[in-house]
Amino acid sequence: MATIELKQVEKKFGDAYAVKPMDLTIKDGEFIVLLGPSGCGKTTTLRMISGLETVTAGQIFLNDKNVTWRHPSERDIAFVFQFYALYPHLNVRDNIAFPLQAQHESQRVIQQRVREVVDLLRIEHLLNKRPGGLSGGDKQRVALARALVRRPAAFLMDEPLGALDADLRETMRAEIRALQLRLNVTTVYVTHDQIEAMAMGDRIVVMNTAVVQQIGTPTEVYYNPANLFVAKFIGSPGMNLVQGNCAEGVIHLPGGNQYPLPDGWKNSIARGEKVIIGFRPESAHVNPNGALKGEVYASDMHGSYAMLHVNMDGDNVVHLRADRETRYPIGSSIRFDIDAAMARFFNPQNELALRKN
Repeated sequence: MATIELKQVEKKFGDAYAVKPMDLTIKDGEFIVLLGPSGCGKTTTLRMISGLETVTAGQIFLNDKNVTWRHPSERDIAFVFQFYALYPHLNVRDNIAFPLQAQHESQRVIQQRVREVVDLLRIEHLLNKRPGGLSGGDKQRVALARALVRRPAAFLMDEPLGALDADLRETMRAEIRALQLRLNVTTVYVTHDQIEAMAMGDRIVVMNTAVVQQIGTPTEVYYNPANLFVAKFIGSPGMNLVQGNCAEGVIHLPGGNQYPLPDGWKNSIARGEKVIIGFRPESAHVNPNGALKGEVYASDMHGSYAMLHVNMDGDNVVHLRADRETRYPIGSSIRFDIDAAMARFFNPQNELALRKN
């Protein structure tokens, strides 16, 4: 297997940064997800690890060996692309065997390894078909088999589920994660889908505008975002963020709302200081006697719960989870509380999360 280490790796195109200097250590057998919006630098980072893109500065290590300037073929890494990259004139068996044939392996080795990955991915019934006759999910399974057959030290996957419909994405997501756990192979996975990242990653590297914003477990980036970007980007919908002013241990919020600072935060936020309070929709609870109030702007049914969109003052709309059986008419007044243990606070000037003091 493999450990991968990036030391102050950066990429520039002219004067523009695609990836600003970043440090990242990926442990042996770890599933790392590079997550962010289009253009944030996640795919460029993946391509630098693979050798398909040269670095502008910094160093890349694979199992403690400096591979920064090595050709992709010398890195023992398999790359799985979004659009499969299968050879249309070859059947599935030959597509899977192609990397081994290119390495001039013996027929005996080729047959053995193809059989192993075919059994692992349960695609024996596809062996004599050509890619044009396969579904999107089956094409992705074949692409995975072609990567696995080489027995690489690590896998790099660039949005491999991006071309699939929602149901198939969920199925393939579970299959890829189960396969990675079974093989215990180091994997770096790129996606812009934060639900996919939360479901699959051991750790998530959140990127935006060529900069790493936060590295952490799915739980860490969800409940303890490092800044406002991560707070808004992670979650569906993202974290509610409302700005107010602190006075005498109370945050004065829009719409005449007041929120007492929870224990542990009173020394972190100075009197008269502007602060942004953040909370997840499931951390707010509808309560007739709640400390905060607003007006129901819209309501969405999500099956097991309803999502209420509550207007606090005309400019600040927050999202609350509520009982799906209860009706909340549009325009009706509503009161709610925030779970004090789940409230988070941010500095509106530098947009960084505040910590308890």
